[in-house]
Amino acid sequence: MARIYNFSAGPAVLPEEVLEEARTQLPDYHGSGMSIMECSHRGRDFAAVHAEAIANTRKLLKLSDDYAVLFLQGGASLQFAMVPMNLLTDGAVADYTNSGSWAAKAIKEARKIGQVNVAADCGKEIPTRVPRMDELQLSANAAYLHVTSNETISGARWNSYPQVDVPLVADMSSDILSRPLDVEPFGLIYAGAQKNLGPAGMALVVIRKDLAEKAPETLPTMLQYRTHIENDSLYNTPPCWTIYIYMLVTRWIMKQGQEKLYRQNVEKAAGLYERIDRSAFYRGTALPEFRSDMNVTFRLADEELEALFVKEALAEGLSGLKGHRSVGGIRASIYNAFPPEGVEKLVDFMDDFEARHG
Repeated sequence: MARIYNFSAGPAVLPEEVLEEARTQLPDYHGSGMSIMECSHRGRDFAAVHAEAIANTRKLLKLSDDYAVLFLQGGASLQFAMVPMNLLTDGAVADYTNSGSWAAKAIKEARKIGQVNVAADCGKEIPTRVPRMDELQLSANAAYLHVTSNETISGARWNSYPQVDVPLVADMSSDILSRPLDVEPFGLIYAGAQKNLGPAGMALVVIRKDLAEKAPETLPTMLQYRTHIENDSLYNTPPCWTIYIYMLVTRWIMKQGQEKLYRQNVEKAAGLYERIDRSAFYRGTALPEFRSDMNVTFRLADEELEALFVKEALAEGLSGLKGHRSVGGIRASIYNAFPPEGVEKLVDFMDDFEARHG
């Protein structure tokens, strides 16, 4: 069966090379006589996988020893709560920017924990965007500033991050490792794995170790970053299969070269945006200056035409193009592992669809 082009926002496309290696090793991992899914998480085979996954992360993000690398369950959604539970100390305020659906979810959870100041809010604006630097109204006693680096649903992203005197916290679920990043200003970065890093089942958390010490001792053990740092993400049985695939994906990224992948991501997105802007038949939903390279969103004249677009695209082997249920429209997610020829085929389909229905 031929593979299709998977534009899904997540779980998303994985490198074919990774899938082939995982398939080869699935029944018998390196002569162990069992799958990596069956190996003990404290055994030698998984220990090597886990160590390489951490080492690859440190190399790709150029992390100093000040940062811990954690693999936690619950995805980014659990991090919406864990961040304020651990960092929002008594008497402080948490500053958040609202840039769309995922930022709003993070704000909702943080408000259950403590006092939140929405430093800038453009979450409901159409065309979509993220806040501009001069819009930020920061608190004098902020514990941290939280941003959502790339809004997967709206297709808007931060091109550069705020420069602030407090720890910067970012949900980077949909653009982690897709472009150059200076980690130094960040106190904590988290990302659900199922977009650019691997299959669903965990969140990557990169946290400055001193921030983890701020958590109150009364927090449940599993909800303290300190617990997972002290136990190297092995306090309980970790998501072994997801970590294994993550290890293979990060190995693949290093083999491809981060700069090469970044240039390729820019070119893929530029080609698709050029086609959207070529005529009024397709309408981009994000302001051009805030457009995402990972999630390209656009609309057609009406929902009936959009449904037909999605149906006919699927028949051509172009899957996952239906926009998020909360906003509709069309969304093409073109993460690191998405091949350039898939974008070319989508552009050709868009030409043909407009010729027949425009």
